[in-house]
Amino acid sequence: MDNDKLKLLRERKGLNITQVASILGIDRSQYGHYENNNITIPIKHLITLCNYYDVSLDYILDFNITTQYKNLNLKTDKLKAGQRLKEFRKEQKLTQEQLANFLNTNKSVVCRYENGTNLIGFSFLYMICDKYKISADYLLGRTDSPKYIQN
Repeated sequence: MDNDKLKLLRERKGLNITQVASILGIDRSQYGHYENNNITIPIKHLITLCNYYDVSLDYILDFNITTQYKNLNLKTDKLKAGQRLKEFRKEQKLTQEQLANFLNTNKSVVCRYENGTNLIGFSFLYMICDKYKISADYLLGRTDSPKYIQN
């Protein structure tokens, strides 16, 4: 992820770190760690920032130079995201266990994502999208098109 984009977008809006932290409901130092790439930003905070800055996840993640998709859904539905992950996995002819091994986790984590119990974690989402060139916004149900990243 290009954390310089987080800083650039923040500065374009004329915001300081404290103001962005307030938008996320966290303290200033926590957000500073995200922006400085000291710790990984949780997906829920990244989605909130994408919505606030009116940009796609794919743009923030440096998968696409287009800042926004048409008809972007601002809400993330865990069930839809789980269905999309399962469809993707099956298209790639991967078992849950194979995907779990790729993500260095266990099958039950993948199962919880696919069932919509949990929203896929940022690191796992990034790994899948980067390797398979699939849109993060598509996987999370935020857009129907494009499905695959075209940089």
